[in-house]
Amino acid sequence: MARKTFISYKYSEARELRDSIIESMGKDATYYTGETSDSPDMTDRTTDYIREKLKDMIYSTSVTIVVISPNMIKSQWIDWEIEYSVKQVKRGDFSSGTNGIVGVVKKYNGDYTWLRPRNDKFDGCSTLGTNEKYMYDILNKNRFNQEPKVYACENCKCVDMLVGSYISLINEEDFLNDPNFYIENAYEKSKHSEGYILSKKR
Repeated sequence: MARKTFISYKYSEARELRDSIIESMGKDATYYTGETSDSPDMTDRTTDYIREKLKDMIYSTSVTIVVISPNMIKSQWIDWEIEYSVKQVKRGDFSSGTNGIVGVVKKYNGDYTWLRPRNDKFDGCSTLGTNEKYMYDILNKNRFNQEPKVYACENCKCVDMLVGSYISLINEEDFLNDPNFYIENAYEKSKHSEGYILSKKR
């Protein structure tokens, strides 16, 4: 089933990936409410004007896709968009739900090791680490926050990449191959958010 989506990204380095994500959705892209290549330029607008437009884009969505790129944290908007996505907002008699969120990791210099270095454990397990300095606190705090934790491996205490964190990180190639799978995964977690310790503040 298609979900209403919003893409949060740094325009200067991720607009092409944004377009690829929208294209990969196929007919489900009609439920996408965020910016596209045809959207009007808002760079000369006031901060308050942009914030209100973004609120309107995000409010009715159920999943926010965050493009994780090397200079993402220099954006003045992405962490605010994530915060707005996870909190419940009341308009009239209706309140928005907490969005599911999925992080799409941008390939950089040919791979993903800038953010996701591979760690080989002493027991033979291999896990992906996360270079947290490239991510906002609100992203890091919503990683590995399943409660109670369910370990994929009891020896190394690693968790499943899709359910062990409220915000999963997916390589762009994997996401583009099956966007609906990862969008649905994020949505299902939002419907069972009581299974996670959510951080809703930047």
